[in-house]
Amino acid sequence: MAAVRLGADALGLVFYPLSPRAVTAEQARTIIAALPPFVTTVGLFVNETQTTIRTLLSQVPLDLLQFHGDESEADCRRYNRPYIKALRMKDGVDIEYQARQYPTAAGILLDSYQPGLPGGTGQAFDWTRIPVLEQPLILAGGLSPANVRAAIQSAHPYAVDVSGGVEAAKGIKDHLKMAAFINEAGSFAGNG
Repeated sequence: MAAVRLGADALGLVFYPLSPRAVTAEQARTIIAALPPFVTTVGLFVNETQTTIRTLLSQVPLDLLQFHGDESEADCRRYNRPYIKALRMKDGVDIEYQARQYPTAAGILLDSYQPGLPGGTGQAFDWTRIPVLEQPLILAGGLSPANVRAAIQSAHPYAVDVSGGVEAAKGIKDHLKMAAFINEAGSFAGNG
């Protein structure tokens, strides 16, 4: 709720059991029920089964799905909801080509790469490597109050996505860091 009061446009709810930020369906319903209008609820999944996602969607009213695993375009669009596909900025990978594999994506989220992790590395990547994409760019990966302004100036994203960069500890958000991040990012709203 603090993120919403501070001006966040969307809230990510992590449904990846191995994440320290993971929430249950019940927790997600409680959070969503308390939200004011016009806040987008995003469900984050990593290589989850179709049955698990469908069951969760029958219990939790998510606006947008975010896929961080090896999901194909068909996997992502089968739920009849807008989706974001996360791609990791691994050296030698043609991000422009990968993004074209998801023409129905509402956006492409670019995240840092670290072997064995689907995201949440806490490390920024070289923003000058970002190609021009057909879909809106959502920038993630090691963003914090200290670097979000430079990230926005460099990459001109449609949106920024933060988690670890505004935490006091894994899974525990720091309200002062959230306020500083939203202030820094918001100072560029509409200038991307």
